[in-house]
Amino acid sequence: MTQADDFGFGTQIRKSPYFDATVRWGAKGFSVYNHMYIPRDFGDPEQNFWNLVNDAILCDVAVERQVEITGPDAAKFVQMLTPRDLSTMAVGQCKYILITNAEGGILNDPILLRLAENHFWISLADSDILLWAQGVAVHSGLDVQICEPDVSPLQLQGPKSGLVMQELFGESIMDLKYYWLRELDLDGIPLIVSRTGWSSELGYELYLRDGSQGDALWERIMAAGMQHGLKPGHTSSIRRIEGGMLSYHADADIHTNPFELGFDRLVNLDMEADFIGKAALKRIQKEGPARLQVGLVIDAAPLRGPNTTFWPITKNGETIGKVTSAVYSPRLEKNIALAMVDAEHAVIGSDVEVTMTSGATSASVVERPFFDPRKQIAAA
Repeated sequence: MTQADDFGFGTQIRKSPYFDATVRWGAKGFSVYNHMYIPRDFGDPEQNFWNLVNDAILCDVAVERQVEITGPDAAKFVQMLTPRDLSTMAVGQCKYILITNAEGGILNDPILLRLAENHFWISLADSDILLWAQGVAVHSGLDVQICEPDVSPLQLQGPKSGLVMQELFGESIMDLKYYWLRELDLDGIPLIVSRTGWSSELGYELYLRDGSQGDALWERIMAAGMQHGLKPGHTSSIRRIEGGMLSYHADADIHTNPFELGFDRLVNLDMEADFIGKAALKRIQKEGPARLQVGLVIDAAPLRGPNTTFWPITKNGETIGKVTSAVYSPRLEKNIALAMVDAEHAVIGSDVEVTMTSGATSASVVERPFFDPRKQIAAA
């Protein structure tokens, strides 16, 4: 049997409370995200995809570190960080937000959870927002405390995830609405449970509030899910690209602004709050974005894995953009990709050329997301 000690880059890369359990359950490879190991390989990624969309998978996503913001001015401070209007956000609600810098660039695209009137968690994508938030707070004049709590999420995702949750928490869990959270206790294990996840499928995230119980929580969930076909798994590149979900550092970074991604709904330039990047985003909105994200269908043999470099996109011999995330979808039987192109070339139905590692091939610009564009599966 593979031993957990077989994986290692040194003590500077942290292990999650579920690390040993994932190795016992078949994790064969890891990458690094938010300075932590994340399982990326439980065997065939296509089988992982089918496990997700047909049944359910359990994923270690403790790399989604939490930035905890508390204190009398917590709500005002959180609003400073994001262009999304949070004025109607209720206690117990979650929201997908963008965190922007003074130039309007995206620093992170996390989920925000409101646990109490003056208690927030920012559940992070891959960048150091704890440092950013603490730095912003220093000269903000606001009364807030900012730290990283002992909180480690798991994702239980897939059409049968609700059945597994009923095994764990009873019928009442079915009342939990999309993008809402609930504080729960599972056999003495303290949790926050939310109807969220990075899969575009029905799913839940279970935020463990005591890292010493990681092994017990993993085993408890797997035991409850056995009869429903639950498998250990990893976040699916296939499904997230089908769903048009961003991967930070791939599809967006500090040089990307919300309007390039079509995220106008996450920006309120008319609200009174003076969030970081407001002036820059007003200018960008007035001028119009120079680039836009599009979907591509790439005409080539099925890709054997996701792209590991940004493939150039050309039109009539001129470079007009780059492929940021590409994968073969066995359900759609197509090579699909998210790409960033010059705004004048973001025309649905137009033909372009993509230079992959194996050579140049034709591609067509299409709408994204590629599957379930209204997120009806996740919200159902």
